[in-house]
Amino acid sequence: MMRGATKFAGVCVSAVLTAMTVPGRAEACGGTFCDGAVPGPMPVDQTGENVIFVMGGDKAEVHIQISYDPNTNANKFAWMIPLASVPDFSVGSQPLFDRVLASTVPTYDITQSFEACDFVTSTADNASSGLGGTTGDGDPDPSAGESSDTGPEVLLNETVGAFDVVVLQDTELAPIQAWLEDNGYNWDPKAGPILQQYLDEGNVIAALKLTNGVGLEDIHPITLRYDGLETCFPLRLTRIAAIEDMEIRVFVLASERAAPTNFRHVLVNPLKLDWINYASNYKTVITNAVDAMMADGRAFVTEYAGTSSTVFQGGIFDNNWDEQAFVDLDPVQAVATLGDQGLALCIDEPSCTWNHPLIYGLLLEFLPPPDGVDPLTFYAYLGDYADQIDLVKWNNGAEFSAALLDRVIDPGMHAVDLLDTWPYLTRMYTLISPGEMMEDPIFHLNPDLDDVPQLRVANNYFLCDGDSVVTLPDGREVYVPGGFTWPTIPNEMWWEEEVQTIGLKGAPMTLVNNTNAITKVVTDWNLSHGWPRADDTGNTPTGGGDSMTETDTDSPLDDEPGACGCRSNDPRGLWLMLPLLALRRRRTTSL
Repeated sequence: MMRGATKFAGVCVSAVLTAMTVPGRAEACGGTFCDGAVPGPMPVDQTGENVIFVMGGDKAEVHIQISYDPNTNANKFAWMIPLASVPDFSVGSQPLFDRVLASTVPTYDITQSFEACDFVTSTADNASSGLGGTTGDGDPDPSAGESSDTGPEVLLNETVGAFDVVVLQDTELAPIQAWLEDNGYNWDPKAGPILQQYLDEGNVIAALKLTNGVGLEDIHPITLRYDGLETCFPLRLTRIAAIEDMEIRVFVLASERAAPTNFRHVLVNPLKLDWINYASNYKTVITNAVDAMMADGRAFVTEYAGTSSTVFQGGIFDNNWDEQAFVDLDPVQAVATLGDQGLALCIDEPSCTWNHPLIYGLLLEFLPPPDGVDPLTFYAYLGDYADQIDLVKWNNGAEFSAALLDRVIDPGMHAVDLLDTWPYLTRMYTLISPGEMMEDPIFHLNPDLDDVPQLRVANNYFLCDGDSVVTLPDGREVYVPGGFTWPTIPNEMWWEEEVQTIGLKGAPMTLVNNTNAITKVVTDWNLSHGWPRADDTGNTPTGGGDSMTETDTDSPLDDEPGACGCRSNDPRGLWLMLPLLALRRRRTTSL
């Protein structure tokens, strides 16, 4: 049953992004940075949102990735957040998102083994190939904390990195809307009724827009620190601009595993995944699993839960980064100095590599190319354009130095400190449509939950007749006619293996469990193809079971979303497979 709206002690964070676009175009709220993306000007993907929560300590903290349609007018948008209180804003680290995404993306691998046949040589190819700080606050506006008879109360008005940030309070939306429009923030009328709901619940409204003179290349994550323990996503607001099956990834850095509080938790049916093609249908499976009975489109799967040391820290921060080197620096030496610090490299093609996604934007902002000159050519041959450099914008390197510290160095140091401080990382994922965004998901910690591995490995055992048998990570076997195409098993209809609710402690509580029914269907499928083979007495083993009830909790995949658990009680499991193995390339899921 869907719950009503609740006001939380913590900050409820999300975004509504409104921008001037061609008529009729639907704009997504926020966006995702694709896992494993290379450094450079921030790419934009409208299909989802990524948020990192830090839970534990004196204050809660949330890092929000901001992205939007590059075809919109960068200077005419408003990115809005309903808040239960006024947080401390600072610049977030884009490389932190890059590394967390890439280091935890669920990966599906399949090995090969072969039956000893009279017509083959029993050899194996064991080679494998892989695919797979300081805040940026400006001087507060003198009007902060003041209100007029007709306008909202301005609780905060400051510059944070590349953004102007304001926090407004009122009981009615009209004064807030008027203030934002009067101060250069675009407004989406569809947001009005939902924002009024948040105001009715006692929330304040934060709005962000790019400061004058900055563009898409300057966009960076925003970090909020606040008193309180609870963390939530106000999806009610997100739905005004969301697309169907919008992807949401929630990461939690803490001392233990995190879980959804008021959303369901789902373990997917592993038989639905195309193991032979490295789970290439992953998003389809997740979409259907979170829409299953009792999950009702408001559920998450856990894609990874374990040590935060899995996150590769390279590129997040480097001790060689030094903003002071740019103070009073001849601008002709700017790119070379960035190169000495490992932040940039320009060669004579011309071609430039930016080893942090904000470096290019900082150069465009403080060392812009002359009109008509290609930026890469300009930065590769600065000496050739010495007499055309805008010395006013460079300002002896002082402003570039301050921005480098504010947007690159301090956020990087803080991100590394978070990874070193908090030993546990949880990655949760869902696909959700606007019609399902009727309540705001909240997350909490539970010390009693098991880890969830990033890597799931199955084995494809090829038989002499050309068919094969795939052994899943949980030990169950699936007969594959022809050996190379994942079968569609008759009567195998369940996308979800289990639907759960998870409390503050203890094991998950099972609402739906289809494990026995799934096992019976696959056992009958195997037997119909003569697997397992008859023993020496001519007897063929039989198997199967009855479908579990809603209170049945005996699942071999307990706590293992994606139905990819490595814990198996089956002696035929992965670790006792024949030694004749040839690793095939692995595949990561769609990001």
